[in-house]
Amino acid sequence: MDKKETGDLGEKIAEKYLKDKGYKILDKNYSFRISGNPQKGEIDIIAKKSDIISFIEVKTLRNPATLISPEEKVNFSKQRKLVKTAESWLMKKKIPLNSKWQIDVIAIKIGFDNKVEISHFENAISQI
Repeated sequence: MDKKETGDLGEKIAEKYLKDKGYKILDKNYSFRISGNPQKGEIDIIAKKSDIISFIEVKTLRNPATLISPEEKVNFSKQRKLVKTAESWLMKKKIPLNSKWQIDVIAIKIGFDNKVEISHFENAISQI
């Protein structure tokens, strides 16, 4: 299974997890080209629970034998991109930036035995 397939599988697992927790999925794989940056920002899942919109970054490791955990892959540069991309989605949907929203990280580890471990870090990234 290559990196893209692992990522897609992780997003499917995260989506089911969120639905089971009572979240409504609003959007998936939203991308936005950030001015002054050659790369685009992407948000894996946008969901809502109660009155809070969550922009969710999903990180998946298959057969994790590394010392780094999936959530540690969300570095400062990625955090800044997530904030700008979230703000872009809110503006596109005409939702005020001062409404209740947060950025979450869902870290998924899939072991050699296909056992899945999910960690959900709510409001993991401050709105820089």
